[in-house]
Amino acid sequence: MKTLLTLLAALLRLVLPAVLDALNKRAEQSPPQPQLRDRLVRRVRRTWPAACVLLLAAACAMPGCRPRSIYVPAGEPVRLRQTVRGAKVWVLGADGRPTPGVMDLPEGWYCLPDPGPAATDAVTPPEQGG
Repeated sequence: MKTLLTLLAALLRLVLPAVLDALNKRAEQSPPQPQLRDRLVRRVRRTWPAACVLLLAAACAMPGCRPRSIYVPAGEPVRLRQTVRGAKVWVLGADGRPTPGVMDLPEGWYCLPDPGPAATDAVTPPEQGG
């Protein structure tokens, strides 16, 4: 296997420079075409303002196509439009303390914001002194 790889590498070292040299000669043999260059420059200069106007018009029309956000005031519930799979939630454990969990929230359920620390203290029982 090593012999085959060595032979292939030597062959590429011989052939590759000859191929690259032939490609370079072809590029050098091509005569310069100033008329073509000038014609393309004129065409770009002629169509550039129209292209800018079209791009600007398209950019102005795009805001109607993008997704919109609706502001929901703080403390307001929202209703889920589709099921949310694998949502990370806090649930009350058997001892009444919040425990991390994962669940699917079905379509149509309402989600409420966190009421804050004052309301959480009312739900969580005080520590039992032992």
